Amino acid sequence: MSMATGTRGEPVTPAADTVDIVALLERGRTLSSPVLRAAVDRLAPPMDTVAAYHFGWIDAEGNPSDGDGGKAVRPALALLSAEAAGAAAEVGVPGAVAVELVHNFSLLHDDLMDGDEQRRHRDTVWKVHGPAQAILVGDALFALANELLLELGTVEAGRATRRLTTATRKLIDGQAQDISYEHRERVTVEECLEMEGNKTGALLACAVSIGAVLGGADDRTADILEAYGYHLGLAFQAVDDLLGIWGDPEATGKQTWSDLRQRKKSLPVVAALAAGGPASERLGELLAADAKSNDFDTFSEEEFATRAALIEEAGGREWTSQEARRQHAIAIEALDGVDMPEQVRAQLVALADFVVVRKR
Repeated sequence: MSMATGTRGEPVTPAADTVDIVALLERGRTLSSPVLRAAVDRLAPPMDTVAAYHFGWIDAEGNPSDGDGGKAVRPALALLSAEAAGAAAEVGVPGAVAVELVHNFSLLHDDLMDGDEQRRHRDTVWKVHGPAQAILVGDALFALANELLLELGTVEAGRATRRLTTATRKLIDGQAQDISYEHRERVTVEECLEMEGNKTGALLACAVSIGAVLGGADDRTADILEAYGYHLGLAFQAVDDLLGIWGDPEATGKQTWSDLRQRKKSLPVVAALAAGGPASERLGELLAADAKSNDFDTFSEEEFATRAALIEEAGGREWTSQEARRQHAIAIEALDGVDMPEQVRAQLVALADFVVVRKR
């Protein structure tokens, strides 16, 4: 196996180099996709078509498409969660689909709220089908997620639903915090981590516990698995924040400097502002002026590049890279609290490595 590349380009040796990540992600996608498609088919027209477009199953004209439906990390985690509790992977499928429905509910709404016109190299739903459909389909996916779990009719399904609804509420809290921070000149690192823990960590935490709960795991086991998922979510978001500023548009499917264009107070920005020094102070002055500017939407590439360079010079890029690694280590350590098959543990470690060393 070739050596992976870290968030700054340094080599990283995978912790579980016998694990085939592609096969693991494909298993999650293969087992969950038929159930996901059947759930979407329940939606009334035109919501079923709009949802199918969002998931990449059809193009804007309604023709079949093999669009990028995402990496399927959450479904993979939900299936591993069931196996960590000693159940078959298939037991986790309803949980995997429910989490994927909630995740995509949030994407539909986030794209509209953030004004994002591209996702996965295609126009976003609100851009193609209008804001009303983006809102309605998002709401419908959230309702479907709970419906799928409760239809199982078991005590475990009820417990799983409670965890999913709690995670969803935290996810919404995180989105509200994210939006409010865009209008503030300063946000602390602690506030940013709390927001990202809600917005990203909560649902990943749920993904890693929901299969175990459906498989009959007790709350202690589920809570430990959630701790792994929560810190993995923080690592995931830290890497995403790096990609949001310095990521290659060909890889991310978004514009260059996408987070800077949206004035997001992401970790690199917040860390740079907190660092002190000339670059930090100059960055603070520019961002304060940006918040009051009527010409922000017409900024040139050079102006965004200047801000990105100041963030890096102030240490925001390096701090965020190190924070991703720190959260990754905490996540891996949490796995020691659960007695699970060694192969399952190796797969969870490998997935964590994959999240943190994603290509930039």
